[in-house]
Amino acid sequence: MNAAVRNALIVGLLLLTALIAFWFFRNFEKSSEEITLPAYGEPTYNALYALRETLIRDGVKAETRRKLDLPAMQLQPGDSVLMLDDPRLLTPAQVESLLDWVQFGGHLLLRVPDADEDLDGDEQGLLERLGVVTSDAAARCQVWQVPGQASHDEFCSGNRFTLTDRIRAELRWADGGGDDTLAYARLRYGLGRVDILGDMDFLLNGAGAGDPGLRDLPHRDLARLMLAPNYGKGTMHLIYAMELPSLWKTLFERGWPVWLPLLLALLAWLWMRCQRFGALLPSPREDRRSLLEHVRASGEHLHRYRKSPLLYDAVRQAFLARLRRRAPVAAALTGEAQAQAIADHLQWPISRVQTALQIPPSQDDIALRDRIRLLIQMRNQL
Repeated sequence: MNAAVRNALIVGLLLLTALIAFWFFRNFEKSSEEITLPAYGEPTYNALYALRETLIRDGVKAETRRKLDLPAMQLQPGDSVLMLDDPRLLTPAQVESLLDWVQFGGHLLLRVPDADEDLDGDEQGLLERLGVVTSDAAARCQVWQVPGQASHDEFCSGNRFTLTDRIRAELRWADGGGDDTLAYARLRYGLGRVDILGDMDFLLNGAGAGDPGLRDLPHRDLARLMLAPNYGKGTMHLIYAMELPSLWKTLFERGWPVWLPLLLALLAWLWMRCQRFGALLPSPREDRRSLLEHVRASGEHLHRYRKSPLLYDAVRQAFLARLRRRAPVAAALTGEAQAQAIADHLQWPISRVQTALQIPPSQDDIALRDRIRLLIQMRNQL
């Protein structure tokens, strides 16, 4: 390749590179984008993780617990307790302790559960003691107006409730949409207060753009108002009530990469170790089960388990028994004399008689059959 061609190729490559660079920078530009990463660690099971961290950064002492543990919490009059769990599941002792604490200045926040005929109506229950009655009315949004901001809808998926006549609410939130149900109420109980909320989604971590949770500014303002009575006075106890799935359900849903190959390996091992069976044979008819079949089966069993000398000895004893009846003189002899007497009586060669009377080797099936055949022939000729 001469220098002119080489220089032309280099110039062509440079021009092609310049064109590609021009096209790239003309059609693409550098930009940044914020992407919300999926939660991991504690936020995946603690729905109040964001609220706790926000309170701590604001200088408020906050703690989260999975279940209500009154002895460990050591509640003080200036504390607040927020419960996500169903208050109807509390024991009478826990209900009494919580109400005694609220009466001396505590602040309790509860979420109203779904109406349930089996759980509602307990006179010792926390909701019944506070005069709260669950309702099966359809959920509807409440308009939340923040000064200087656009209106915001809250409690859209929450449960509705009512208050008995003897209860007077310090604050209540309703829309008057054809019934007297409420979405929120704050009750005075002694020196303390109890907030009843139809929904607490605005206090939770949030799952993304469609469910911002506490990331939304109006939600943070509303949360501040809900926690106002004892805000900054004591400890905020946040009970997130994580429902633990059963061990077997967790293993079935998440452990299949381990147990499925092990199960297949176990089934393969069982298939390799199992005994092979042929086609099933029909049972013999009842009228064919004669004594001869049992005798033949017994003989085959003895032969299979290497007990052939017992078969030979049985045939030899049968021959000797008939010999004692038909030729007692020959039966009384022993050894060569007996073999010669039997040969003279049957008119057989003595070598053939000696072969029949000699015990065959245990592993020689041919000799066994031959000597049993000779004994049967000798017995029949007596």
